[in-house]
Amino acid sequence: MVLKRSLVSVTLVAALVTTAAACNGDAGKATTPPSTTTTSQTPTPSDTPSSAASATPSVVTPPAAKPRTKAELTKALLALSDLPAGLSVDDSSEEDGSKLSSKDAGCKDLVTLFNAHPSPGAKAFAERSFTGGQSGPFFDETLDAMGSPAAVTALLSRTRTAIKSCKQAKLTIPGVGSSTMAVSEIAAPKVGTSPVGARFTADGGALDGLEAVFLFTGLDDVALAMSFDSADGIEEALGAAAAKAKKVLGTAKSGT
Repeated sequence: MVLKRSLVSVTLVAALVTTAAACNGDAGKATTPPSTTTTSQTPTPSDTPSSAASATPSVVTPPAAKPRTKAELTKALLALSDLPAGLSVDDSSEEDGSKLSSKDAGCKDLVTLFNAHPSPGAKAFAERSFTGGQSGPFFDETLDAMGSPAAVTALLSRTRTAIKSCKQAKLTIPGVGSSTMAVSEIAAPKVGTSPVGARFTADGGALDGLEAVFLFTGLDDVALAMSFDSADGIEEALGAAAAKAKKVLGTAKSGT
């Protein structure tokens, strides 16, 4: 399959803890009362500011959170124990050399994104493929730590625009052949943030009849991407993948 990529870490903002004591307007000076003797004395004012008035606000900066690692992301991927019986991990599909190409300028970004491994800007990524045997089903899951939710949102927006801008592109699978794939945006399940969906369908050529469905969504600072050989069960699979990732990864981390 094309696309082994994912799309959550908010850059943590340091909190300022400020301590400042306000002084009374007359607290800075002490006045010596007039003498009761006949000798005139000049009172000496105190010019030393109070310690409270001179205190400077203290700034406490929490240590920067460590960026997500490949090991963390791998633990957050679906495992066989999370899935129905009959599936197995498919190691043979990794780096199969599949490529998308097009001479259409409108498809340039789609080709770039779908051939990227990992996603552009990812700080770390992990992926896993599953198969139900020769008759399927087949699906992939990828998690990309993008460094911040803003980076995830930008990637999803870019992906959506790229899908809408391209009507067809050529898919080549080494050892199998090539076909022109019709590209269309589909409604993605409402899982995560800014979900995006696409369907690629081959009509003719060596891959005639091949269908691939892609789903992308944001999980805080991590982008989740999944690809399927059909639209059956995609909502359940995306929901399970998102729930597992959220549970394992917890809150966002800084990717810087």
